[in-house]
Amino acid sequence: MRFSVMKETVLEELQLLQGIVEKRTTMPILQNILVSASGAKVEMVGTDLEVGLRTTFEAQVEEEGALTVSGKKIFEIVRSLADGEKVVFKQKGGQQMEVTCGESEFKINVLPKDDYPQVPEPKFAKKILFSLEAYKEMIDLVSYAIAQEQRYYLNGALFNIKSTSLELVSTDGHRLAYTSTPVDKLKLEKPLSVIVAKKTLTEIRKTDDQEVEFDLDENNLFFKTKNRILISRIIESKFPNYDAVIPKDNPHFLTVDREPFTQAIRRVSLLSTERSKGVKFFVEKGQLRLFSSNPEIGEARDKLSVEYKGPDLEVGFNSQYLLEFLTAIHSEKVRFELKDENSAALLKPEPESGIRCLYVLMPMKI
Repeated sequence: MRFSVMKETVLEELQLLQGIVEKRTTMPILQNILVSASGAKVEMVGTDLEVGLRTTFEAQVEEEGALTVSGKKIFEIVRSLADGEKVVFKQKGGQQMEVTCGESEFKINVLPKDDYPQVPEPKFAKKILFSLEAYKEMIDLVSYAIAQEQRYYLNGALFNIKSTSLELVSTDGHRLAYTSTPVDKLKLEKPLSVIVAKKTLTEIRKTDDQEVEFDLDENNLFFKTKNRILISRIIESKFPNYDAVIPKDNPHFLTVDREPFTQAIRRVSLLSTERSKGVKFFVEKGQLRLFSSNPEIGEARDKLSVEYKGPDLEVGFNSQYLLEFLTAIHSEKVRFELKDENSAALLKPEPESGIRCLYVLMPMKI
């Protein structure tokens, strides 16, 4: 194998592969990427057996071939080379890849391509396309509420594809984030519902294109943007009934200015307990008082003018959970729909944009 390509072209693809390849693994081959050169193109593949990435780019291929090489080391080498220069990659026997650029020369040990795990090939026959920009915004609105725990089905977001809308839902058992956006009528035999791993959503955020094309088979999801295909194993489990969790009849409405509210929570939470991160709200007509205390440190108070006309309420929330929602949205105001100190609160950006967003947050005893 021998091919040459400009540094910037290959560096961009190697950068994306860094999020895929395993850094620590009992299978050394998973630290490698599969490099294949044929025709006038080079394909690079990385996988951790759960998430994979196929990327192709044009190159001057003088000799076809394939091998696997350390994804981290080849990235560090290419990144260190001079900008605007052509890089030559050449297989040396069966054990090494030689990388040269100007007077710089490197030889890296390789492993046989036959040892590399097979990465599924998509067909993209369904022609399901939607806006990548909108999808990335939806990911931002739910990713912070994805759990990292033994209940595997909570380690991803539920992705619902309907003929006229897309939905993403995440929950960790203490809160739930829901977002949806309208789409042009998709040609679906029936609505699709799958759980997408958090790592997959993170990698989609790094891609760039106008649209993303989606497909799936029995075991895998495929997301295509430009010259890249992201592959993700389907999380085989049943997602919780999120619709039953979203409050439908919270009668008391509280509206606050998002930025001052965010800053007040940050200040007051400085003296909350490290474990609970709890902040207590005293909701009264026209005002909101915030309070936190830590027996080992002290206590903090703050007050904001708000829009509220219901009965006085005292309710506690996890400040970190509030701040993650408040920093994910961009609206000027936030609307709370409340019932009492024991019932879940429903939060919404106000005004709503084209992408609908709901956040359900369980209260806590403080």
